[in-house]
Amino acid sequence: MYPDEFDYERPQTVEAALDLQVDHPEAEILAGGHSLLPTMKSGLASPDMLIDISDIDSLQGIDADGDTVSVGALTTYATIADSASMQERATVFAEAAHAVGDVQVRNRGTVGGNLAHADPASDLPAAALAADATMVVQGPDGERRVDADDFFFGMYATDVAEDELLTRVEFPARPEATGAYAKKPSPSSGYAMVGVAVALTVDSGRVEDVGVAANGIMDHGVRLDPVEEALAGTTLDDDAIEAAAAKADADLDEMMMMDDLQASAEFRAQLLERYVERAIREAATGPDAIAGAGSP
Repeated sequence: MYPDEFDYERPQTVEAALDLQVDHPEAEILAGGHSLLPTMKSGLASPDMLIDISDIDSLQGIDADGDTVSVGALTTYATIADSASMQERATVFAEAAHAVGDVQVRNRGTVGGNLAHADPASDLPAAALAADATMVVQGPDGERRVDADDFFFGMYATDVAEDELLTRVEFPARPEATGAYAKKPSPSSGYAMVGVAVALTVDSGRVEDVGVAANGIMDHGVRLDPVEEALAGTTLDDDAIEAAAAKADADLDEMMMMDDLQASAEFRAQLLERYVERAIREAATGPDAIAGAGSP
């Protein structure tokens, strides 16, 4: 199917893009296009204008100076996955970026597009939660910062207003942390039936800091607080990992879990426990991270 006719603009600055959004409230933002273009072809979206932000230099790249790692919204998955700075300072997010799609998708798709679109089965929301990311949003009144925990509202719904743009994502630099993203991909699409992100800071086998979150299980990425609480302060051995994984769905309402042709809510809950355990074990790779734990 062909999309309806539309106008096309390619602003060079964030401010110009925001002005176009004000003048054209039915417009859509075009970045990598992996989410928008299929909906236009299917008729689910019919914007009167595409605002192509791909030429805005300020939205590109990684700045890893100081205690914060800043990632521009137009930075591609491949750039994140291949970045030594991200692997060292925000490991869990780099691991999740590497799990997105295939080589072609990773070379074109953008971090900002993924997070702002907020597909419940996409890979980056859980990693943003586990890494304690902050989303920087810009609108007519300037910039504001939103913690990842407050950013995702529901299916395809975030705290980005219609007259705003997600411009960058900031991560606390944690070179002492390890991270992993374990995913059960859909055999038809590659999206996450269940995906679990874990960030761990461990000293002499004891967990000092932990972030655990999941995709694909609810209508948006969710932090798994009971798992974090079960791991915090423990000696990271087999018993601790299994006990924490058993709490994976403790705070989740099974009636609200994703339930579709690919997997029932009950099956997703079973998958979640297994993938929480797998992700914890994969994250526990430092020399002092794990005491006596078996292989995944």
